[in-house]
Amino acid sequence: MTFNPPPAFDRIYTTHVGSLPRPQSLLDIMHAKTEGRPYDTTQLKGEVRQSVGDIVDRQVATGLDLVSDGEMSKPSYATYVSERLNGFGGEFKGHTARDLVDYRDYALNLVKIGAVVPRAGGACCQGPVSMKNTQALDEDIDNFTTAVTAANPVGAFINAASPGVVAVFQKNEFYETETAYIEAVAQALQFEYEAIVDAGFLLQIDCPDLAMSRHLGLAGMDEKDFVKVAARNIDVLNEAVRNIPAEKMRMHVCWGNYPGPHHWDIALASIIDVVLRAKPTYLLLEAANPRHGHEWVVFRDVSLPDDKILIPGVIDSTSNYIEHPELVAQRICRYAEIVGRERVMAGSDCGFSTFSGYPTVHPDIVWGKLDTLVEGAQRASDILW
Repeated sequence: MTFNPPPAFDRIYTTHVGSLPRPQSLLDIMHAKTEGRPYDTTQLKGEVRQSVGDIVDRQVATGLDLVSDGEMSKPSYATYVSERLNGFGGEFKGHTARDLVDYRDYALNLVKIGAVVPRAGGACCQGPVSMKNTQALDEDIDNFTTAVTAANPVGAFINAASPGVVAVFQKNEFYETETAYIEAVAQALQFEYEAIVDAGFLLQIDCPDLAMSRHLGLAGMDEKDFVKVAARNIDVLNEAVRNIPAEKMRMHVCWGNYPGPHHWDIALASIIDVVLRAKPTYLLLEAANPRHGHEWVVFRDVSLPDDKILIPGVIDSTSNYIEHPELVAQRICRYAEIVGRERVMAGSDCGFSTFSGYPTVHPDIVWGKLDTLVEGAQRASDILW
């Protein structure tokens, strides 16, 4: 199951970033595991498998073309790797986002109401990083294969963390340099990347380290120096995926999926040259939220390489507003008018459940937003073709 675009698109295809709301029955047992309480391993596996099947069916019924497993098995998009790789232990409390430091009362209110509060924390790297075992990955691939075989979507993708974002959430306490640490993570994750593609799926690499870490973890770093860090991370990533064809990969760039001020977000224009050096063909960018909704204009000045396809977010992943389909169509058309209709797909700003159990958008509203994504793409297709 892959997505190989036709020589010329005949419409706007739809997708999203990856994570989707998990059912409460699955969340309950996942939280028991995370909190060290007793839980039934067989029950957890059964809940994950059922949830993957249900979430794929619902995406197809909604009309989405390229679907995911909703990241049902993962506690978060970045910290899951500490369960699959050797070398991690202890606990890193994490960094507080720079924009929330400026608005402390707001941040405290987020904590009070149980909302998403971005803190780049997880386990620590305390030893050599290497593959622990492939059991969890094998189960993810098997569950998803079963689900997509039954539902028959246009295409399917599986998310995986970038080496750089692993380093943001899992503090290095072992390697002499951050570069050595990220290179070790990349080498350990290479098997996962290749296994996803070998199974017939598109690989989506989640890379918030290319933007979010500018205000979460590397706050205060000079912009020029940060761009050098991002370039280093791209070089390491490209080496890790050297055996994978570019058209089999998607890459998501994110500034943090939380409803904060975001006034310290680095501009897309400042990182776009580095981002476009990454090997994956498909580039997913935030493009709907109030901080980044204007950045379609970047592509007036930056020439999109011939081998790249944009998947801008045309629905926001932190707001409970359900966008009007006409607005979705307008957002799609802005990009299509600049880079060409055959080089644009429609997506979401970020995932809708990047951390298990803490959704910013209510689960019921998520599906309303995805409905309007599909309808907006249909309207844009009618205009563009």
